[in-house]
Amino acid sequence: MGLFKKTTEEKANIAALRTADAALHANQRREQAAGIDYETPEYQQLNAAANKAAAKVSRWHGGTR
Repeated sequence: MGLFKKTTEEKANIAALRTADAALHANQRREQAAGIDYETPEYQQLNAAANKAAAKVSRWHGGTR
């Protein structure tokens, strides 16, 4: 792990985080369009996956580590 150079694992984790966030936000848009204003099981599952992915990524790249 370097300051500016990312390992293959870090790149994969960042990509996984971006994918999880995109799925969460797409679901949010669908639910808002349908008038749903509470946390559905699908939302909770996608949010948990996004949080799990964020735990593997440094704050520099949008994660929580």
